[in-house]
Amino acid sequence: MINPIPLYKVMYQQMGPQHWWPADTKMEIVIGAILVQNTNWNNVDMALANLRDETNLDVKQILALPLEQIQELIRPSGFYVNKSRSLIGVLKWFDHFNCDFPTMVKHYGPSLRKTILTLRGVGEETADSLLVYVFDQPAFISDKYTRTLFTYLGYRGLTNYAKLQKRIALPASFTYQDAQEFHGLLDEFGKRHLKSRKQFSQSFLAGFDRQKMTFKKGSR
Repeated sequence: MINPIPLYKVMYQQMGPQHWWPADTKMEIVIGAILVQNTNWNNVDMALANLRDETNLDVKQILALPLEQIQELIRPSGFYVNKSRSLIGVLKWFDHFNCDFPTMVKHYGPSLRKTILTLRGVGEETADSLLVYVFDQPAFISDKYTRTLFTYLGYRGLTNYAKLQKRIALPASFTYQDAQEFHGLLDEFGKRHLKSRKQFSQSFLAGFDRQKMTFKKGSR
């Protein structure tokens, strides 16, 4: 198992707090997490601006719109037909609980992640992003940048999201705030240093000793 905390500490010391996710409200995070799939944030910003102008990102107002109008509003994010259906399904789920996030956490308990994964168009990365940034639950988001970094650090076989996540062991002291910062650090590092292995080799993590992330016997 991998203890990622030494890596987190080094990145935090070198890069400082990232204050992720870039959003004003948790419902904006929910909507953005659906729209950002298979596109970049600039496209999401345009779609969010359209929705904000039309509905102020109010869940009930969005759900009251015709499907065709929602599709047109989110068109800049791409795959707007599928994303519109996913967005409606996810927002209906939140609306059922009046967007009361603590109540939803209490209602679902340990099955919250499993429940999120049953929602249309929601995969593991989106589910964990919602856990961390919306429901304030600690989780490790092993997105593409993160898998690339761990591969460059010498870990093998990280071919998909679940394979890295299953190897990560978070200590009990790891909070949702830590999870938010860690994900922000990993993403920002990826943008700056992971376009190629050569670029990574010139970064402050090039000489990082991955043995620091190995749990010693009896340390857990």
